[in-house]
Amino acid sequence: MRRPTGRWRIVEMDMWDRDAIDLVEPGFIEFADDGTGEFGFIAVRGWMDCRTTERDDHTVVEFSWDGDDEGDQVSGRGWAALLDDATLQGHLFIHLGDDSGFRAEPFVSADRQDRR
Repeated sequence: MRRPTGRWRIVEMDMWDRDAIDLVEPGFIEFADDGTGEFGFIAVRGWMDCRTTERDDHTVVEFSWDGDDEGDQVSGRGWAALLDDATLQGHLFIHLGDDSGFRAEPFVSADRQDRR
């Protein structure tokens, strides 16, 4: 099972456009080798507790998270699947709030596309 590790650039979300995603900093999701991670988009920042599993022949990271949104404490859950084209597709849920699907690419690939 190939675990996604490293920093990924969030390039699309169902609920928000690219300008919103990158409001504070470029949107990202990052997975560490020790089963933790973090993400940031708009003004939301979260720290994740991750579990890796296999689903439909794809490696999937399921996670719970705790963080803040403009200084307010927020939490939730989510998942990210590593696809055959080396991108991530997932969904992020904010407890008692919004939820959105997302697509992410390795940071190096996403940066090259931004410079086109």
